Amino acid sequence: GLARSFQQQIMMSWKEEHMTPPPCFIQRLDHLVLTVKSIEDTVTFYSKVLGMEVVTFKGNRKALCFGCQKFNLHEAGKEFEPKARCPVPGSADVCLITQTPLDQLLEHLKACGVKVEEGPVARTGAMGPITSIYFRDPDENLIEISISPFLSACLA
Repeated sequence: GLARSFQQQIMMSWKEEHMTPPPCFIQRLDHLVLTVKSIEDTVTFYSKVLGMEVVTFKGNRKALCFGCQKFNLHEAGKEFEPKARCPVPGSADVCLITQTPLDQLLEHLKACGVKVEEGPVARTGAMGPITSIYFRDPDENLIEISISPFLSACLA
């Protein structure tokens, strides 16, 4: 009754309109977790198609490293705790930035048998205008690869 109501009020205090936002506490993304049907297929796809480095950690866990970020991989039904509330293969939609000219990347994707769904098209990224191409990984996650004139600002 009353205790639960009080607890809900405390837990939902972030919804209050009068609450002012603090200075941003976050500097960058470290990793995302992809829940996949097959670790083996995912590792093969991302390493051969996008050149990501496959890393094994904490026993036999797998990650795909690129730049200063990584995708940790969880196999559907065998996720590590803690995990997302409803981890489902194919539910991710990510945008990755490249320095490789998109025509060169498109040629490589074609050679790998990867079907491009859209692009090159103009989009808006975190730092401003980007040019993007879209395709899907083995789990049907939507992968957007973009080239950005602002890349050097993020590498400093």
